[in-house]
Amino acid sequence: MRTLTDAECEEAAALVQNRQLRPTMRRLPVPARADIPARFRDPQARPAGLFEDGILLACMIPRLGPGLGWGRGPCLVLSSVHTLPGQSDDILRMITLWASDYAARLGLPVVRTEVWASHTLGIDPVATLLRRYTDMGWDVRGSGPGREGDRVARLELPAEHRSGLSALIDCRVHEPQPAKGARRRT
Repeated sequence: MRTLTDAECEEAAALVQNRQLRPTMRRLPVPARADIPARFRDPQARPAGLFEDGILLACMIPRLGPGLGWGRGPCLVLSSVHTLPGQSDDILRMITLWASDYAARLGLPVVRTEVWASHTLGIDPVATLLRRYTDMGWDVRGSGPGREGDRVARLELPAEHRSGLSALIDCRVHEPQPAKGARRRT
């Protein structure tokens, strides 16, 4: 897991565009048309990516929070999390382990993120996705409007030092900046 270079930011933007096109091609509901790929090209965003053998498996924008408009207290916010299509839950598991450990190393109590939820949380396909998250340790903190106005499920993960994780995931991610509306830790 590392902060992306300029060239890798372009690769991440392409991955996000690919992920945004897939539901459209299948005539499925899609989130609001926010220019998320542009966020990965913004030098101030400082996105991070999960790599294996030089292949970008996932990208996200880590920030200090709360910054999502819900939840109290400081946290690590993972915004715009996108994974390479056709990959297994192992990517989500790796992100979960890394985020929990990284937040603990930053002295933060939790990690927060939002998952687009076009349906009621108890109805598939949203329910199946949320079960995958909860099986990995995330807590569902309800639903509501997300940053772009779409309905989202709100997820929170306790921070936890995970000794030995560095043998599995090398972390070279910058210290995140405060999310919009959040005050910097002192």
